[in-house]
Amino acid sequence: MLGALARSLFGTANDRVVKGFDRPVARINALEPEFAKLSDEQLRGKTTEFRERLAKGETLDDLLIEAFATVREAAKRTLGQRPFDVQLKGGMVLHAGKIAEMKTGEGKTLVATLPVYLNALEGKGVHVVTVNDYLARRDAEWMGKIYTFLGLTVGTIVHNLSDEERRAAYASDITYGTNNEIGFDYLRDNMKFRRDDMVQRPFNFAIVDEVDSILIDEARTPLIISGPAEDSSELYRRADVVIPRLKPDAYEKDEKNRQVTFTETGIEAVEDLLRADGLLPEGQSLYAPSQITLLHHVTQALRAHKLFARDVDYIVKDGQVVIIDEFTGRMMAGRRYSEGLHQALEAKEKVEIQRENQTLASITFQNLFRMYPKLAGMTGTAMTEAAEFAEIYKLEVVEIPTNVPVARKDNDDEVYRTLADKTRAIVKLIGECRDRNQPVLVGTVSIEKSEALSAELKKARIPHNVLNARYHEQEAEIVAQAGRPGAVTIATNMAGRGTDIQLGGNADMLLRQAETEVAARIPDETARAAELEQIAAKIRADVARDREIVRAAGGLYVVGTERHESRRIDNQLRGRSGRQGDPGGSKFFLSLEDDLMRIFGGNKVLDWVQKKGMADDEALTHRWLNKALETAQGKVEARNFEIRKNLLRFDDVMNSQRKEIYKERLELMATEDVADVVVGMRRDVVDGMVSRAIPEDAYAEQWKIAELKDEVQRTFGLDLPIDAWAQEEGIAEEQIKTRLNEAVDRLFAQKAAQYGPEVWRQVEKSVLMQLFDQSWKEHLLHLDHLRQGIGLRAYGQKDPLNEYKREAFNLFSDLLTGLRESVVNVLANLQLRMEPPPMPEPVQMHEIHEDPVLASSMAGEAGFDPAGPPGGGVATLARPAAGKAAIDPNNPSTWGKVARNAPCPCGSGRKFKHCHGRV
Repeated sequence: MLGALARSLFGTANDRVVKGFDRPVARINALEPEFAKLSDEQLRGKTTEFRERLAKGETLDDLLIEAFATVREAAKRTLGQRPFDVQLKGGMVLHAGKIAEMKTGEGKTLVATLPVYLNALEGKGVHVVTVNDYLARRDAEWMGKIYTFLGLTVGTIVHNLSDEERRAAYASDITYGTNNEIGFDYLRDNMKFRRDDMVQRPFNFAIVDEVDSILIDEARTPLIISGPAEDSSELYRRADVVIPRLKPDAYEKDEKNRQVTFTETGIEAVEDLLRADGLLPEGQSLYAPSQITLLHHVTQALRAHKLFARDVDYIVKDGQVVIIDEFTGRMMAGRRYSEGLHQALEAKEKVEIQRENQTLASITFQNLFRMYPKLAGMTGTAMTEAAEFAEIYKLEVVEIPTNVPVARKDNDDEVYRTLADKTRAIVKLIGECRDRNQPVLVGTVSIEKSEALSAELKKARIPHNVLNARYHEQEAEIVAQAGRPGAVTIATNMAGRGTDIQLGGNADMLLRQAETEVAARIPDETARAAELEQIAAKIRADVARDREIVRAAGGLYVVGTERHESRRIDNQLRGRSGRQGDPGGSKFFLSLEDDLMRIFGGNKVLDWVQKKGMADDEALTHRWLNKALETAQGKVEARNFEIRKNLLRFDDVMNSQRKEIYKERLELMATEDVADVVVGMRRDVVDGMVSRAIPEDAYAEQWKIAELKDEVQRTFGLDLPIDAWAQEEGIAEEQIKTRLNEAVDRLFAQKAAQYGPEVWRQVEKSVLMQLFDQSWKEHLLHLDHLRQGIGLRAYGQKDPLNEYKREAFNLFSDLLTGLRESVVNVLANLQLRMEPPPMPEPVQMHEIHEDPVLASSMAGEAGFDPAGPPGGGVATLARPAAGKAAIDPNNPSTWGKVARNAPCPCGSGRKFKHCHGRV
């Protein structure tokens, strides 16, 4: 009560922040008459003037008032839109590196142009990040008119661009792109072999549109670039046929945590079925170490059948399993579940099973966007996640008031006993709205539910449009006309659609459609222009008439068919109605059979409702119910926050290593001659060999000279009289090191002389770069495997995160040690033939945006060819074909291609990947 009283007297902290922008806004407004008198050329000249002032020492803050006034005037001349005062305030919030929460229809796209222009003046590049390709193209073209008018360049990053097109887009003053593409470009750049091939500049400033969707919802799913691993498609098919034959008591399903496990009865049943199918040997358990691969395939088949539903979690389109984004209802082309789960879904749906992949590079959105020195965001719903934005991204959320007070009426939820009762009530309300010419937007949470409701509306003979992943291409047209009199639109989730629903219809969209139709019908340009002028006048008159009809009917009515897990998604759906002071209404319908009520209820009020009992078609409506439902949603939001925080804690460990690796790699790419690096590696390897064979303060008779001699032979291919050296009077450890280093230096000098200094320089860099990448790739695989089992350390009263940090550090140390040994070993033993190398086969890479709740790693290993990167060098490794020559254990050049898990030909008894193949 005291808090409410204080807020009424002094206002909230947010109110005080917003009020602080009043004075700058007044100064911008005072400049408007002066800037309105400038010619187009004079206004454009402001850009050059501002850049000159920056060069002389002024700051961006010094230029803010004039720059915002310039953009406002440019927007009036190019778009016919004048930013409101609240939009200027939103622009200041973004420039300050904060999140601006602005309701739907308040013009966030235009708001971004103010800070984007100001920050682009530095010439370091500004990124505007959107949720899909359509919005990136639309906003770059639409707002690009302002930027190009003022003399700035604009680029767009979308799917399927070449490296040259990407490089040009990133070199622009302002770059519009999707979060996925910017993230994948960062990862791809750090896999390139030449600095000139990289497409991105160093990050500077980013404004993230729909910031809650990108930095909160999608932050649960890391970006991964992967390469092909071993093919096990047939095993997935054979494992898939087992699951449908199981009885319900064979497994236990936890819907809340999206987990499913075999019961003891189920394990016995599965083993019997596998033995009958010849997959499991008699007398052997499915959980035997030798059957870990089979267990993995069967477990994934169980998850595919029992946790994932077609048309809810994914659809099958053009013979492929395509994931549906749970937050936007869009198809996520290119995204695949990892750890074989996607292959299990392909086996379930009887489509072609694609090969599994192994992680080559990965990053989370948290760590990607935290690399920007300055970050800002905008959305219609951020306040409910303000704590997470502050904790993870150090971003403050500022709520910007609407230009006109919101007139929408949000009704209390109606709760029904069954799904059928709820559906009947929804259809009845839609019919009533349609009878009075009021447009209705119906939000559903899945394709399956949108199509079920569509079938009920067809039975009731109510015309309607359906917008979901199946009809993704018509999205803009369907949403834009959802405000026409009596229109009924069913949408699978409205998060981040980016298209305003205007009462009476969207005149601009109708004009564009008319232009396309007239252009196809009338070839003559003059006649076409005359026809379009008449059509445009009629369209505008019709839209104005329809707008008044809809306003009189109560505006757009939003119907929610159930509550989403996140309050933000519900608020985004509601926010489609009541834009810019328009009238409107909203109501959510629920049933006790809804997933949220059934899984995440656990609330006294909801339990009371279930116990009370309700008659058919009886509805309960009370503000206590609304509160109880919000509490249930809060539980889910808190759980998802913990998932994201946990993901970030573990990824921070990898991130520190990733930054170090990418920094070193960048330096290597920029270095033409890596001879000094290789010399340092040789010295380290020799020091390690001698230290292991001759421990500190050990007596001469304790020296392991035979082991040292064998190790020098295996690593460098040198047969040196080390045993004779050790017999010399007064010989010391340092002298042996010196002789070894001199012998190794002579070996490398001979190779440089044999092949020519220029060729040898290219070979050293080529081998170093490829082994560097191979080591990092295998390190990622080791970290994935470590991450999978680290949670079990908690049973031993150990903190899994601390254990992960400790072991990850040890693995990183092993990576560096192994890299040095591998580079030296390959360079010492390779033989070159001086001829053009064959063109390497391109490695098919996949870009994955996986869900860490469901899967956390890639499995498998990929081969490595030290012949050099694509386009690199003129020398190739001469390797005899296996079986065509005798294998000399002391000469690796005679071994041919050795399988990673095969015994090492040197005779050590270890696997090749842990001996000479170790990287």
